[in-house]
Amino acid sequence: MIDLDDVLVAADRVHEMARHTPLEYSHMFSKMTGAEIHLKLETFQRTGAFKIRGAANRMGTLSPAEKEAGVVTASAGNHAQGVSLAASRAGVDAKIVMPEHAPVSKVKATEYYGGEVVLHGIDYDEAETRAHEIAGEEGRTYVHAFDDPDVMAGQGTIGLEIAEDCPEVDTVVVPIGGGGLISGVATAIKGQTDARVIGVQAEGASSVAASLAKGERETLDSVETIADGIAVRRVGELPFEVIRERVDEVVTVSDSEIAVALLYALEREKVLLEGAGAVSLAAVLEGAFDYEDGETVVPLLCGGNIDMNTLTTVLMRGLVETGRYCKIRTVLKDRPGSLLRLSELLAEHRVNIYGVHHDRTSRDIAMDDAEIELDLETRGEDHVADLLEALEAEGYEVEVLV
Repeated sequence: MIDLDDVLVAADRVHEMARHTPLEYSHMFSKMTGAEIHLKLETFQRTGAFKIRGAANRMGTLSPAEKEAGVVTASAGNHAQGVSLAASRAGVDAKIVMPEHAPVSKVKATEYYGGEVVLHGIDYDEAETRAHEIAGEEGRTYVHAFDDPDVMAGQGTIGLEIAEDCPEVDTVVVPIGGGGLISGVATAIKGQTDARVIGVQAEGASSVAASLAKGERETLDSVETIADGIAVRRVGELPFEVIRERVDEVVTVSDSEIAVALLYALEREKVLLEGAGAVSLAAVLEGAFDYEDGETVVPLLCGGNIDMNTLTTVLMRGLVETGRYCKIRTVLKDRPGSLLRLSELLAEHRVNIYGVHHDRTSRDIAMDDAEIELDLETRGEDHVADLLEALEAEGYEVEVLV
């Protein structure tokens, strides 16, 4: 099991390649929650995520022969970029196996940093199997994304920075995928402060929560979450032992909650997050764990490498969840003025119409009716409720689609 000395030794190697990222007080989120919220902005790290830290430390431990043979790894995206850049800076050839459906932005970024990308498998676990095969075939050193003491210690340098920049910290909130990040951060935090460490997983990839409940590592049959960076079916063996000893609590958040946190971070703090980077903030905003008014809480925002197509979907989901966008269906008489009257009612309630779709062919309506779907811009859940009440009062039968 790693200890604080391992993290302190890693700091010298890591700081040659990685930035000391900002820790910013959030007036908005503090007001929303009642706690003192300080955001650890690892989104501003080189490669856009924390993974460069563990990769840099691992490169620093390679022997001359290992450097000559090169390295190989598997990753859903951020570890790929971290290994690619760290290996390039160290003069080491790197081959990266990524799932076939890895975000295009992460694939291209990995190639940009100098790594050779191999696409294989439907998720991280299948990509990892292929990477181990390549290690055996080509004599490369396998650099594990999380189940490696040097990688874990490298990630733990974030905890050193939090302790240095926010000595009054009470609680640190950390995303969990394979467990390398939280095991390193928990080691650093517990070694230097009295703060709690809370781990957060997506509901659709909650391998740690299941493992803790069972008392041993549990492998999920599948994972399904917008937080692709932590979509891991099984927590690492070494991280699991650290988590059991040094992490105070592990909670989960839904994809809808992640989407709302991502939306709020972008809109109110001007910080772009990926799904995995938003889970810690989601846990704070949703009250997934208990904290007191005035408590100093540091959510670790661990990455911002979100695919632009995914961003569009996630932001729209966040708008729906917060009542800022809705789609409704109703039936009008198919005669002049019907749509105008409905539009005027919407305008009276300050609703903006994004889109309109007419259907006169539905078998569920009368021959002289028209079914209409409306995409609407609204101002919150109360606004939507008031609108629906007004429509029903005017005799419209309304079905809310989203």
